[in-house]
Amino acid sequence: MKKILLLHGPNLNLLGEREPGIYGRDTLAGINAEVIEKCRKNHMDCIVFQSNSEGEIIDHIHAAQGDCDAIILNAGAYTHYSIAIRDAIAAVRLPVVEVHLSNVHAREEFRHISVIGPVCAGVIAGFGKNSYLLAVDAVKELLL
Repeated sequence: MKKILLLHGPNLNLLGEREPGIYGRDTLAGINAEVIEKCRKNHMDCIVFQSNSEGEIIDHIHAAQGDCDAIILNAGAYTHYSIAIRDAIAAVRLPVVEVHLSNVHAREEFRHISVIGPVCAGVIAGFGKNSYLLAVDAVKELLL
């Protein structure tokens, strides 16, 4: 059975209460439950981790090598400037799908740049919680 790491970055623990006009009213726990269930239906295990710490995110990316088959990652604001997370993704050589709840290209200009995107298999943005569910579909196809 394939194993997926669902990795959430900073401030995503506040989903449901943080800027609901941008990020929606779904909580992180609710999104995680839906992703885990969709993975299960697709015969994949899913482990989940959220951190506001860049180092912990990097540690989990490193640990995924040899333990997981792919990563679904919403790096939050780290998307736009963390060369360290970018380098961790490149180092482990696992397929990574970058996810964003909001359409980052319709927001502030600094959000238009992703330093991690070039080392990811693909990017899904702007579909709210469905961005994560679409990422499960993408991972399933990548692992065929």
